Amino acid sequence: MISSWFGRKQESGSVVSVPGLTGPRALRHSGGWSALRKRLQAEPGLRVIDVGYTSPSNINYLTGLGHSVFLADLVHDACTGNWLLGTDADDKPVWNVEAFLDQTLKFSGRTFDVVLLWATLDYLPEQLVAPVVDHLFSSVNPGGQVLAFFHTRTQGEETAHVRFHLTANDDVEIQSSQQFPIQRAFTNRSIERLFAGWSGHKQFLAKDSILEVVITR
Repeated sequence: MISSWFGRKQESGSVVSVPGLTGPRALRHSGGWSALRKRLQAEPGLRVIDVGYTSPSNINYLTGLGHSVFLADLVHDACTGNWLLGTDADDKPVWNVEAFLDQTLKFSGRTFDVVLLWATLDYLPEQLVAPVVDHLFSSVNPGGQVLAFFHTRTQGEETAHVRFHLTANDDVEIQSSQQFPIQRAFTNRSIERLFAGWSGHKQFLAKDSILEVVITR
């Protein structure tokens, strides 16, 4: 339960009406969000991709600052869509990567300044991880930034799939969502390899086996 995972702060008691989200929200301090929030507050008119189930509070917060918001629920779409074509000669799964990207990350030629990727890459099938990052690279403007969370282990209650909601301070709110199994844990080195073509990144350490990273295009 997320209430015990983030039990050091009191739950907000928010009630959800969005399908796919369940239960109250719990607060979690986020150094990555704190850093990115300062940019969002200082530069109106940015284009933002928010990854995950629709969060009305995220939409209201970002549009209230003067930004455009686009949604992409990559984990749900990857895990419930008909993207698996079969297996190859080595009995490895073969995914229709191009069709997946075309449906989930096609924004009619728009480019973006901020991507709230959250912990998405931990839950995607392996064959989709690098293509998603490469597609984001081509869709993010130079100087644009991605906020990503990475689990450093694959067991424990903190690995449950959750939705992240923005706040006007240094916390994010976590809420239980449709459960998908975590696929991998990341190390500093694996994150660096995955984002090797990007111009830089800054890490923020947390106490709950999660690395927070702001990656700059």
